[in-house]
Amino acid sequence: MGKVGKVHRQSSYDVRFDWGLEGAAAVADGADVIVIVDVLSFTTTLSVAADVSTVVLPYRWNDARAHDYAEQQDAVLAVGRSQAGSGQFSLSPVTLRSAPAPPRLVLPSPNGSSIAYWLGTRAAACVGASLRNAAAVVAWIRLQYRPGATVAVIAAGERWPGGGLRPAIEDLWGAGAVIRGLSGGGWTALSPEAKLARAGYEDMSGHDRRALMSCVSGQELIDKGYRADVEIAAEVDLSDAVPLLQGQRFVRVSLP
Repeated sequence: MGKVGKVHRQSSYDVRFDWGLEGAAAVADGADVIVIVDVLSFTTTLSVAADVSTVVLPYRWNDARAHDYAEQQDAVLAVGRSQAGSGQFSLSPVTLRSAPAPPRLVLPSPNGSSIAYWLGTRAAACVGASLRNAAAVVAWIRLQYRPGATVAVIAAGERWPGGGLRPAIEDLWGAGAVIRGLSGGGWTALSPEAKLARAGYEDMSGHDRRALMSCVSGQELIDKGYRADVEIAAEVDLSDAVPLLQGQRFVRVSLP
């Protein structure tokens, strides 16, 4: 990644927002806490895993190195969504509800998981948020930090066939849900980018299921036979699980 300018860091604001790994590298600098949002499906699946206290290890790609990494960590390696058979796990959150969840799961993805893997120990604190647990993530941040602490919210986005970043509206919505909660809790210095994400969520709030079903990423999953994954992503604030990245592992932290 190339060097970014000072203005790209949104350093004048307490709540920042950007896209993808490059955006994370820019706005995470100096942040007290980073929130990764990848609604379809890494952070939704992460929240389902956290519901049952499964430790999730992010990783970049599902290849031979991922197999070695899972063995080193004494963890189960998630397979590709279309490859998951009975008793196997993937980025599909349904798989974690269809079989007893493992104690540790390596969950690769090119988007949210890759960002989390890159952050690793670079971040003071990093949590995973989706529409399922946005309120819980906000509550945790408000317990741990005072207004004025810097929060960087990262929408992971998706990938075009050529590999370029495709901004995905469901991640804008998930990020906006977190940002709206923070702004209601005393965080007032929002970057224009963060305000846009908040406005996006406010526009769709109350129609979450319909919006997820009709957006491009939702339609893509439905066309491939994964409608249930989108249904789980639309379980707005039904999870109180907060996955906190400790080193290279997401572990559940409990709210008092």
